[in-house]
Amino acid sequence: MILVVSISTLLFFMLRVTGDPALVLAGDLSTDEDLARIRSFYGLDKPLIIQYILFIWQALRLNFGKSLVSFEDAMGLVLEKMPATVELALAAILLNLVVALLVGAWLGYRPQRIDRRIGLFGVLVSQGIPGFVIGLILIQVFAVHLKVLPSIGNQGLHSLILPSITLASFMLPRVIRLTAANVDEAMREDYVRTARASGATSRIVLFRHVLPNTLVGTLALIGVQFGFLLSGSLITETLFAWPGVGLQLIEAVRALDFPVVQATVAVVAVLVFVVQAVVDALIPLVDPRLRSRRV
Repeated sequence: MILVVSISTLLFFMLRVTGDPALVLAGDLSTDEDLARIRSFYGLDKPLIIQYILFIWQALRLNFGKSLVSFEDAMGLVLEKMPATVELALAAILLNLVVALLVGAWLGYRPQRIDRRIGLFGVLVSQGIPGFVIGLILIQVFAVHLKVLPSIGNQGLHSLILPSITLASFMLPRVIRLTAANVDEAMREDYVRTARASGATSRIVLFRHVLPNTLVGTLALIGVQFGFLLSGSLITETLFAWPGVGLQLIEAVRALDFPVVQATVAVVAVLVFVVQAVVDALIPLVDPRLRSRRV
């Protein structure tokens, strides 16, 4: 609650210096009387401190007011769009886990080999490529030229492929590098040498002993970077016209729709906190050593 109030307070004052919503709502041909009427209707004519007190009082009751554009409940609009964003984020997280574990295991196992070094160099180069560039390339190849996947809206699971790959690319190189480093480090541990001495094959050592320990660091990084992932959804949802809170937030910012912006940021802040708490709870389940320490 303290986190939400702090973020909402900062956002409240930052939004007030971006512009006057009355000018956007009234249009270019508005008169001073029209502007005064709009400001009075939405309470924008009150002193700023009074507006802030009213805002905090309503926000504590999860009431962020009505949209200045559609006149619908701001929180209701955000919660209506949130499932699409969560679906996209979960798909991106799943891609990060699968690809990072497979590619990271390949790079971290015998990293001195020339093909591994070339692969790691490719990951380093890809980290410098903006996610929206990858999204544009995917659209050009699979939607424009090959015409095998849609690039606009949510028309089913096949519409999720390109946006999820684009969103995953925002953090995938970091996760791969961490996984590769953890695999490389784990291969030097005593339990790996013991497993090899007992006759375990390289595949068993890698997938049964090394990767489970590597998964801990990968999950932790994804939990920490989840807020960054959601910030990438703003670009991804705009690029693919994905009907989530990211696209809605961009439109609300353009229209200076303060209630929708404030409700969106509050919900996203809570979602980031919940995801990090879930990751913290999952890590002991993945690593028995941490579970035994808590006991």
